[in-house]
Amino acid sequence: MLRLFEGIRKAFLSVLFLGTSIILLGGVGCFCELDGKVDTEENGQPRPPHLIFIMVDDQGYGDIGYHGSDIHTPALDRLAAEGVKLENYYVQPICSPSRSQLMTGRVKKILQNHNSSTPLFLYLSLQAAHTPLQAPDLFLHHYKTHSNRQRRHYAAMLSCLDDGVAQMVKEMKASGLYQNSVLIYSSDNGGQPLSGGSNWPLRGGKGTYWEGGIRAVGFVHSPLLKRKGIVSKALIHVSDWYPTLLRLAGDLQSYHDLDGHNVWGSINEGLPCPRKEILFNIDPVSRKPGEPYDKAVVLNGFGIWDTAVRAALRVGDWKLLTGNVGDGDWIPPQALPAGRERWQKLEKQRNRLGKSVWLFNISADPYERFDLAEIRPRVVKHLLLRLAEYNHTAVMAKNPPDDPMADPELHGGVWSPWLGQEGWKEDTRVEEGKKEKTVKFKHCKLCKLKALFKKVGSRLERKNIF
Repeated sequence: MLRLFEGIRKAFLSVLFLGTSIILLGGVGCFCELDGKVDTEENGQPRPPHLIFIMVDDQGYGDIGYHGSDIHTPALDRLAAEGVKLENYYVQPICSPSRSQLMTGRVKKILQNHNSSTPLFLYLSLQAAHTPLQAPDLFLHHYKTHSNRQRRHYAAMLSCLDDGVAQMVKEMKASGLYQNSVLIYSSDNGGQPLSGGSNWPLRGGKGTYWEGGIRAVGFVHSPLLKRKGIVSKALIHVSDWYPTLLRLAGDLQSYHDLDGHNVWGSINEGLPCPRKEILFNIDPVSRKPGEPYDKAVVLNGFGIWDTAVRAALRVGDWKLLTGNVGDGDWIPPQALPAGRERWQKLEKQRNRLGKSVWLFNISADPYERFDLAEIRPRVVKHLLLRLAEYNHTAVMAKNPPDDPMADPELHGGVWSPWLGQEGWKEDTRVEEGKKEKTVKFKHCKLCKLKALFKKVGSRLERKNIF
């Protein structure tokens, strides 16, 4: 009876692989606050909507048409213009943390064959526009005047993605799913300028805690929205989608006591957002010996926090960063590695040696150009206390050694789960300049089965059965 709820829970508690999607079907029961124009079941209860979640890889803040990009994304622009643009929306600085609570499956035939009276959850996890940068000639042709090869291919990949989303929405309409659907679009982290992406005018990029690394492209599109064609400044984090989707599916209970918040009321009705702060990250293994922070830690940390630890926190309008939070340059569009002269045009930020604390008022200074750490020490102290409080709840980080069982050669040449699988395999290897060495390591049940088939096959072949 609660298959949709359980499906969403399992999806958000599972591991995600790039370039695939998940579909989970089912679900009945009560619903939530839309605008009253929802389908109803035979018992008169509102039917939960079809939920479509699209996550794009490495799309920068400046890489969508409605942010003034040189990249053509007409379908995405139209969907966002008719929905709610999320302009205070954050994710994590790299792919895996943003995606690690989601799972996979398979893109158009599903929509064609799905019964529109049964609620649908479709998670579409796209590889574009992550490297390797590859795109069909049809889309590359649109950017033939771009002199920078990486930007040309990156742009073509996003245009191809835009076309794919347009086809999906068209199929939703043809299949009768669209009118009772909610579509959420999100990038998983900021763009990588070294690979064609652009976060301009934000500072930094993928892998950093500057706005260019964690402030994402995001919007919600739905015929069910009470407010359409608006820009939302509600503070939203990627972790908020789990409880929000559960609420949309009609689950009234299980999204409590989570790190995320149900933000549907803020998106749909403009209600005050329940989220007031975001802990972007505390990385306890980031502190490297020999870094020039020894004196700065005492001065900047007030004895509250080791500011050599890489961390970032947003509370209200304020954002605090500590430690080595990544390259903080502002990289204008097209300033990509096509020659040294392009890099010379970058806006460089030179921090004094040992600096390990930054403070910005993001509402007044979204581009992080005016560091207020020295003139607002009380705010710095308050936010350092919040970091320390969060850190008290942390589980100790573990960096386990590499597991040879993860080797794709043990699993048919593909990356696949391996934990908890049984068996041993011996392999004799000769490394250059060393003696022959026999290595024992675990191998999976699938490999054992393949070996059995191979063994049986060779016997049959010897008996001339084949």
